[in-house]
Amino acid sequence: MATGNINVSVENIFPLIKKFLYSDHEIFLRELISNATDATLKLKHLTNIGEVSVAYGNPVIEIKVDKEGKKLHIIDQGLGMSADEIQKYINEVAFSGAEEFLEKYKDSAKDSGIIGHFGLGFYSAFMVAEKVEIISKSYKEDAKAAHWICDGSPQFTLEDHDKTERGTEIILHIAEDSTEFLEDARISELLVKYNKFMPIPIKFGTKEETVPLPEDAEEGAESEKITVDNIINNPNPAWTKQPADLEDEDYKNFYRELYPAQFEEPLFNIHLNVDYPFNLTGILYFPKLGNDMNMQKDKIQLYQNQVFVTDNVEGIVPEFLTMLKGVIDSPDIPLNVSRSYLQADGNVKKIASYITRKVADKLSSLFKNSREDFEAKWNDIKIVIEYGMLSEDKFFEKADKFALYPSVDGTYYTFEELNEKIKDAQTDKDGKTIILYASDKDQQHSYIEAAKGKGYEVLLLDSPIVSHLIQKLETSKENISFARVDADHIDNIIKKDEEQISKLSDEEKESLKTTLTEVVPADKYTVQLEAMDSNASPFMITQPEFMRRMKEMQQTGGGGMFGMGNFPEMYNLIVNTNHELVGQILGTKTKKKQERLIKQSLDLARLSQNLLTGEELTQFIKRSYEMIK
Repeated sequence: MATGNINVSVENIFPLIKKFLYSDHEIFLRELISNATDATLKLKHLTNIGEVSVAYGNPVIEIKVDKEGKKLHIIDQGLGMSADEIQKYINEVAFSGAEEFLEKYKDSAKDSGIIGHFGLGFYSAFMVAEKVEIISKSYKEDAKAAHWICDGSPQFTLEDHDKTERGTEIILHIAEDSTEFLEDARISELLVKYNKFMPIPIKFGTKEETVPLPEDAEEGAESEKITVDNIINNPNPAWTKQPADLEDEDYKNFYRELYPAQFEEPLFNIHLNVDYPFNLTGILYFPKLGNDMNMQKDKIQLYQNQVFVTDNVEGIVPEFLTMLKGVIDSPDIPLNVSRSYLQADGNVKKIASYITRKVADKLSSLFKNSREDFEAKWNDIKIVIEYGMLSEDKFFEKADKFALYPSVDGTYYTFEELNEKIKDAQTDKDGKTIILYASDKDQQHSYIEAAKGKGYEVLLLDSPIVSHLIQKLETSKENISFARVDADHIDNIIKKDEEQISKLSDEEKESLKTTLTEVVPADKYTVQLEAMDSNASPFMITQPEFMRRMKEMQQTGGGGMFGMGNFPEMYNLIVNTNHELVGQILGTKTKKKQERLIKQSLDLARLSQNLLTGEELTQFIKRSYEMIK
């Protein structure tokens, strides 16, 4: 038997490991299973290249809980270690076995899936264990099995063991403050979380399965139940396969595997598969998003060689794509020792650009190949596309060709198509093309009808970030301007050369304005007299485009520097001097009747804008009944 001190540069590394090196104690199991996977994949690689003559077989990694003995066992059938190798790889902490292996076999091992985190990962065991044992037998025929024991101090013992089967068994003597890791349910939860797609089968206990009855079974025959290994992982998940080898149904099945509680099917998927200048595989899914900007993010899972790392992919996946779901797997994303936090570097930036490009290309091909289907999905995907156009210039350039602008009548235009359609009719006297839009078809119905009466096209833009998007479009396109259809009277939104003549003289207009301002609250409405078509509404309430847009931008982030959120709600009250009712108000002899007509007309205008509520609505209804008695 040999004893000695572990070669560490501080007196006792274990309190440091427990306190600082690993912030999350549960990841000890992931690290130890990753090491077991490494050992198994290394053996597979060596047998494949003819370096060793042993049979690889069908190895599994087994996890056993011994609740009474307060022990947790992790057993593999991989390379195994001799006493000398334990001394080298376990006791000399600073030396990484995986790094040496990869260096020695760098040409042939490049694609073997070896994780490369052997070494420090093993010591995560001491976060939950007061004592750790390693029993290991090397694949080399002449090597004796070895038994290493350490109680969390720098001292260890190392002696021969009678183990006869190749591989390594790690035994954790679970500490009093970590007994949760002796519960089957807790271990099962961790295995599903971190190891669901590990490349080597992982066994955790057994389960009963029903054997299907043969076709010629007698009536009333009962199915036989058998006990089988409980393999908790899928070693060959969809993202590790070639896109050509997968059908639509395979992608849907994998989505269900990733999100068992999700009942809605994804709209479509994007398969990522690149090996130069970095290695990245994965599948991203577009779920049905609608207009919900507050959808739960963090649904994309990051893996390293099929080992779960994190579902916080900020920095790798561009912000606008974090609303998607799926998996990305890359050995080239640098992680710190706990594998839990990204360190920004050039590779990560390249990966983010690649993912953005792939998503844009997929959307572009869907648009070109099946426009009808793309239009049908538009309302469920537009929030991602619009957010991407706002936040990523390269994405904007590509999306500008397939982003859609639906009209209130359900026709979908690209920007180019829209511009071509409206430029003749909707160009004002200054040569600027005015793009009209509504955010709510019902609420803005009368304004939409007025615009359509002029032969104008009205878009339906109702996403929460539309104010930001149109601001972006106005700055990136030439000679265009967006205006919500209720921002003003339609003739004022798109000013043409022809001027309407007012039926009222200047004196009558002055008298009318005085009468109106005595009744209309000055803190809420700015009264504007306009000569309009006699068939247009007598009273119309509008909110200036700039003011409303800034308020909307402030509510969805941005635009807040203008302090619009603190501004009182101010509206324009446009009074049509050519309408018969307005002439009637002016000609009414009694103040009481005049006031009642103004209030009724104002309330009708407010009602059309959903601005009449509560007590004021009650008073309006009461007054209306009085007037029709």
